[in-house]
Amino acid sequence: QVQLVESGGGLVQPGGSLRLSCAASGRIFSISSMGWYRQAPGKERELVATITNGFNTNYADSMKGRFTISRDNGKNTVYLQMNSLKPEDTAVYYCNAHAASYLGSRFLEVWGQGTLVTVSS
Repeated sequence: QVQLVESGGGLVQPGGSLRLSCAASGRIFSISSMGWYRQAPGKERELVATITNGFNTNYADSMKGRFTISRDNGKNTVYLQMNSLKPEDTAVYYCNAHAASYLGSRFLEVWGQGTLVTVSS
């Protein structure tokens, strides 16, 4: 089984920055895409950004230019650098990955437990 553990959330003032990390552990043969999603209070979970194992990235329009996703394949870790944060960025941020545990096994979707980001003065 593959587990994802996020870290780096917290309280930040508007205009500030935070860097989230998500490390995958467990029985890992291969991880294809990794990404970040977020869910604000009373809202649906939404895409923030994704990155493939070939480092192709995809961003939600509202995050382009402010957020940067990256990954370290050797460490099975994905990062989200968030700059120019706004109060509306307040949400629980979830890490997501598609991982295979064995050669020939299917890639299964895995979610982390989430980390809270609060943007407030």
